[in-house]
Amino acid sequence: MICINVTYDCKPGMREAFYGAIRERGIDELCRNENGCRRYEYFNAIEKPDRLLLAEIWEDREVLAVHQKTAHFQVLQELKAQYVDSVDLSVMTK
Repeated sequence: MICINVTYDCKPGMREAFYGAIRERGIDELCRNENGCRRYEYFNAIEKPDRLLLAEIWEDREVLAVHQKTAHFQVLQELKAQYVDSVDLSVMTK
């Protein structure tokens, strides 16, 4: 299993707009419905109003590679360019 914790530091005041754009385009649901996705959940960082957290768990590297080639993954990259200042990834394998 591949566990990924993503920290998005959004541009000031843009966290809700970023998350809203993700939900509006159905990116979260599309990811959850992908083959091999075990978890895909967003969380607000309570003490950091511009931070959005994402917890992902994928079966293996192969399904993760397929995920990274989907159209909705590409849309997420475009949204990040619009709303996010920086991204930090923590990846663990089990």
